[in-house]
Amino acid sequence: MPPPPSPALPPLHHFFHPAHAHKYAATVRLGLDHLVSTLGRVTGPATGRTPEDADRRVAAVDLDHPLGDAAAALEEMSRVWLDDTVWFHEPRYAAHLNCPVLVPALLAELFIAAVNPSLDTFDQSVGATFVERALVDWTAGRVGLGPRADGVFTSGGSQSNLQALQLARDRALTRDPGLDPARLRVLVSQDGHFSVAKSARLLGLPDAVLGVPVDADRRMDPAALARTLDQLRDLGLVPMAVVGTAGTTDFGAIDPLADLADLCARHDTWLHVDASYGGGLLASRRDRHRLDGVGRADSVTVDFHKTWFQPVSASAVLVRERDDLRHVTWHADYLNPRGTDRPDQVGKSLQTTRRFDALKLWLTLRIIGADTVGAYVDSVTDLAHDVADAVEGRPELELAAPPQLSTLVWRVRPRGSTPEDASALVPRVRQALYDRGGAMVAATKVDGAAWLKVTLLNPMATADDVLGILDDAVVLGTRMHRDRAEVA
Repeated sequence: MPPPPSPALPPLHHFFHPAHAHKYAATVRLGLDHLVSTLGRVTGPATGRTPEDADRRVAAVDLDHPLGDAAAALEEMSRVWLDDTVWFHEPRYAAHLNCPVLVPALLAELFIAAVNPSLDTFDQSVGATFVERALVDWTAGRVGLGPRADGVFTSGGSQSNLQALQLARDRALTRDPGLDPARLRVLVSQDGHFSVAKSARLLGLPDAVLGVPVDADRRMDPAALARTLDQLRDLGLVPMAVVGTAGTTDFGAIDPLADLADLCARHDTWLHVDASYGGGLLASRRDRHRLDGVGRADSVTVDFHKTWFQPVSASAVLVRERDDLRHVTWHADYLNPRGTDRPDQVGKSLQTTRRFDALKLWLTLRIIGADTVGAYVDSVTDLAHDVADAVEGRPELELAAPPQLSTLVWRVRPRGSTPEDASALVPRVRQALYDRGGAMVAATKVDGAAWLKVTLLNPMATADDVLGILDDAVVLGTRMHRDRAEVA
């Protein structure tokens, strides 16, 4: 039986903006004051709340009985989420590819949510259509994709990679209509992002992805790629795409993109570059050259909500040849019928309704400029190198490899411990850091062994902040190792 209605319902139009713009303004001010007050009490990236406790707090809320008051709802929201959320702006947050966000982008979010345009067709967005197109053209120009480039904003790197591989698949099948899709293969480095394999499965190609070995710098080995491409040809298999990575999740490695482009041209194979992480180098005056060769790709993923310091979500997939986007085009009579001269973005996208996420990047560029963003990218890269230099010579800490972008893969190695001991400490040290609430780090595996990882995307963080995390980990790991030895 449904619950009874609340006794005193307001007029049905009572909460709609802009008929009640004054109420909207007052509510937003109330929310902003609540947020600023909360920020003033933040003392670390987390509080150590357990999953069980977080679940219990949410489950206790009766969604069928509204509170009827914004202030009360905000207080409840804090109890179920905000008081124990993870704060990416805190300098001792160093777990995943989550960035603190720029104020101009937050300003844009105010307008995106309040106006609520949808970026699928012109008659739902008007100028927003051209703002997004201008930013796609601007980004493609930085990549160097040429005059026929195009693209569209997406929800994130995984969706961008999915769309790029769908375009590659459909180009291969269009070229050879009799081709059995089971013969298609996708080549990516063994350190490439999991979304490549997931995308292939979603595209009906569950066995298509092959991992290519990496070199000593964790970059895809061009010689190994060349051998694999030759072997596929000899076996009668078709390499539909090679995925180069510009910034692997663990090591920040940038594959030798120019070498990959040469091999793809020789084998007439689609080259996709996943620059979700390393795409921020497009804004760097100093390090832009590290992406040399990216402009020869057939498609490129750029995640603005990583190294461009934008709020989630803000990503784009770019293509060198705009006609390749026809593989996602679908005409709906009510939305974008054939024969109309009105521009639409839905014909380029896997999505229909889309937020005006491009406005965040637009206001960022118009207020602070790309050079400032690039300087922030340079600063977090420098921070990783400074920390790595400080770690050298400390026997109780072990680095898996020198940093390339802004990640460090490391672990605690107490005196007298074995590599196996160090690997076993990784999940325990990570959990202990979270439980204390003062720092957050990630974990990964390298060649089967467990390691800790710090991902540095906060330009406000200092080497002392990061070294403080490592120092805490050493104290915890040393104590854990000692206690285990005493029990044994």
